[in-house]
Amino acid sequence: MNDSTDAFVAHRNLLFTVAYEMLGSAADAEDVLQETWLRWSGVDVDTVDEPRAYLVRITTRLALTRLRTLRRRKESYIGTWLPEPLVTAADVADDVALAESVSMAMLLVLETLTPTERAVFVLREVFDLGYDEIAAAVDRNPAAVRQIAHRARSHVAARRPRGAVPPAQARGVIQAFQHATETGDLQGLLDVLAPDVVLLADGGGVKQAVLRPILGADKVARLLLGGAVKVDQTATLRPVEINGSPALLVLFDGEIDTVLAVRVADGLITGLYAVRNPAKLSHVNRETSISR
Repeated sequence: MNDSTDAFVAHRNLLFTVAYEMLGSAADAEDVLQETWLRWSGVDVDTVDEPRAYLVRITTRLALTRLRTLRRRKESYIGTWLPEPLVTAADVADDVALAESVSMAMLLVLETLTPTERAVFVLREVFDLGYDEIAAAVDRNPAAVRQIAHRARSHVAARRPRGAVPPAQARGVIQAFQHATETGDLQGLLDVLAPDVVLLADGGGVKQAVLRPILGADKVARLLLGGAVKVDQTATLRPVEINGSPALLVLFDGEIDTVLAVRVADGLITGLYAVRNPAKLSHVNRETSISR
């Protein structure tokens, strides 16, 4: 491999993670990586002092362009839009900041930012880039980037989900949830659901899914046992790591039907994110490497 290829391969996982956190879509992040490579392959590497910074700049600019297109596409999306789930390695949870930044809950918070705010927040708060580097990536001056970063931090802080529990504790709660779901134990479900739990489901207009958030333990539990993620003789639940956190796959006749990402805080499930849209399940058949 030549120097250009070596540099791209060395930073590929980082670049994918940047694009994914900006877009919430693995498929679009992969497309951005392809475009990044095409741009990068035409650059004289000998003239680049910092390949990592240069590559991040290309990826960010391409992701910003795509993000603005995606926002228009989401306006006509049927039902709730959820990020595209990724199967991640268990050790991703060891990097608490990275795991939180790719969680379903945080990606939904990032959806409430403007494209430029999202880019600045991700590059500064997750990847710890300097203001000068970020300014070059988003075509703003460093002073403006500082203001954008402050505004984005305040916005996220006001909406950030309350502190998640350690992965081992989350797995215990999810195991109890799985057992209650498999056995149809209503009280068992109520025991692990927070009173203000919310369930969001994304069928994309292709698969059946609730179109609006379901709030409250009793409503969520009865919906689950009544068929939202109903488990019978043809269905199974399988533990998996999704977006840096313990989660469940729902399989029918051995085929993945639903990814059920779970948010656990204070020993209870506070959020359930059911992704059923087949177009968003292509990356859950294999592990995706992310890094920062």
